[in-house]
Amino acid sequence: MTGMTDNPTDEILTLNNVEVVYDYVSLAIKGVSLAVPKGGMVALLGANGAGKSTTLKSISGLLAAERGEVRRGEVKFQDQSIRGLMPQNRVKLGIAHVLEGRRVFEHLTPDENLIAASAVRSRHDAARNKDRVYSYFPRLFERRGSAAGYLSGGEQQMLAIGRALMTQPKLLMLDEPSLGLAPFLVAEIFQILSRINREEGLSVLLVEQNAIAALEIVSHGYLIESGRIVMHDTAEALKKNPDIQEFYLGGAENKNFHDIKHYRRRKRWLT
Repeated sequence: MTGMTDNPTDEILTLNNVEVVYDYVSLAIKGVSLAVPKGGMVALLGANGAGKSTTLKSISGLLAAERGEVRRGEVKFQDQSIRGLMPQNRVKLGIAHVLEGRRVFEHLTPDENLIAASAVRSRHDAARNKDRVYSYFPRLFERRGSAAGYLSGGEQQMLAIGRALMTQPKLLMLDEPSLGLAPFLVAEIFQILSRINREEGLSVLLVEQNAIAALEIVSHGYLIESGRIVMHDTAEALKKNPDIQEFYLGGAENKNFHDIKHYRRRKRWLT
């Protein structure tokens, strides 16, 4: 895996002290800073409502549709500020965002879904990219003539990732790809993501509640809570951290789940 670096020219994405506001008053994320190295895989971990999805939307430009905006801070992609760019122009630059909940076109086949996602590329590129997607997801090739609404949840997630790959991204952002999937499907999809990263050098920013699965494939991780980054380290260090183990890696036996889920206990990293 590619390691993090302090050299900004080696980072494909940087967020510096980003603040997002909804409806002009509601502060959603507060001074978030993170970086994704070129060809690297990074996880953004946290519970529901921590600010993970908002962080991704500040990068892909989808905040405006939800009456949100980046009020302060810098969002840079390949050393270029993208704060003022429309979402479609960010896609053309090479940013792909796989939203939570898959959101495939259920009445279209996988083939048609992939073609619909390739509007920003030439017809020749679309054919080549579709073959590439099917090579990573042979199960989609087998189901390419079925309506996407009849695919399993795992197959729909594969299709959502495949649609993103049709845009030839340089940065792939995934929002909770494991949501609602059986562990064996999560393992399969994450193995495929690792293969794509390894073979193509595609940078990946992975938003996950499933820290166990995420930390197995990334090199570094950030922990966000209440809109703030509260921890950043290598994946190996995070897996060994006692607080991460307790709150995110299943080390919470014999403890009140409500207290753990909603963070009633004071955390050592915030003291």
